[in-house]
Amino acid sequence: MSMAAETSGDSKPFTEMPAGIALLAQPRILVVEDEYLIAMMMENDLDEAGYNVVGIANSAEKAVFLATTEQPDLIIMDIRLIGGRDGIDAALEIFAKTGIRCLFATAHGDAQSKTRAIAASPLGWLQKPYGRAALIKAAREAVEQLKASRA
Repeated sequence: MSMAAETSGDSKPFTEMPAGIALLAQPRILVVEDEYLIAMMMENDLDEAGYNVVGIANSAEKAVFLATTEQPDLIIMDIRLIGGRDGIDAALEIFAKTGIRCLFATAHGDAQSKTRAIAASPLGWLQKPYGRAALIKAAREAVEQLKASRA
């Protein structure tokens, strides 16, 4: 499927970076997702949209390690992860250590989860299941929030 044929709703192809989006030259994103195929699709979609995926983690421990070593601009974080800790635990630790914020991509966007996540200063919630356009739109909005907070 050609990415140039799909749009994000603003009639621009995904392969073109939206005007003014660059936090750096190319925003760096860490994907934290325990389902391998979803993680690979996210990486591909984000890459084709002009983002630089710096790594993929499937557990809280790996997410914390990659966040501290790779220093991404933002993290797209699933809540349910492999192991004993969840994505909210990882986001809280990452935010406390590095100040890096997350966009939560989850089927578990209930009030209790959102309350637990407040201390990590999330950039938003992307409800699963989501499509390519919703992922790119959410990433673009998260990067814009980061740009605005650093200005």
